[in-house]
Amino acid sequence: MSGTEPQAAQGQDDPAAEQTPPGRPHTGRRRNEAAHRAILDAALHLLADSDGTPVTIDAIARTAGVGKQTVYRWWPSKGAVLLDALTDRADQDVRGPDTGTLRTDLHAFVATTFDAAQRSTTASALRTLAREAARDPHLAELMRTFTATRRTALRELLSRGRERGELADDADLDLIVDQVYGVFWYRFLLGHAPLDPGAAERLTDSLITGNGSA
Repeated sequence: MSGTEPQAAQGQDDPAAEQTPPGRPHTGRRRNEAAHRAILDAALHLLADSDGTPVTIDAIARTAGVGKQTVYRWWPSKGAVLLDALTDRADQDVRGPDTGTLRTDLHAFVATTFDAAQRSTTASALRTLAREAARDPHLAELMRTFTATRRTALRELLSRGRERGELADDADLDLIVDQVYGVFWYRFLLGHAPLDPGAAERLTDSLITGNGSA
């Protein structure tokens, strides 16, 4: 074809384009979504079962049944995969409700946080991450980033309550967040007391009473 011959504009005169069946389902997106989910699930399970053994991109890809380049297509590093896997699971298990009532929202957030952490895969992954973060700066940064996302979700819930007048104007939201996660991590890691519905109820009542508006 010479440079002077006209090209079909955006496929308008292309018979092949006209013959494409309308509304034909595309499977590429579904395959991508399935691979993405498989990688996140694989990362979480490997972290839970690692027992201190480093989790590698090769292992994640092999467990997910995909090629290593498929993992790198979405994540630049192993840490990024692990962070997404943990955050995704937390987002599924612990949503930030907005019922219009602070006590209801806070109790739901605390109760689901306590409950989710006792599921076997999540509990093992969090304990492994907390243990390994003490000696691995990369995992320590991952842990800080993960916990920051959970703190932000809780702080936003509390901020809505303060805007509605359900908390005092001078209530220290960051301190309340510290109290929630202080109780959580202390009991989760040391196991000296349960993370049960009763504990979630008492903690919620204590925080609302101690920080309520006058």
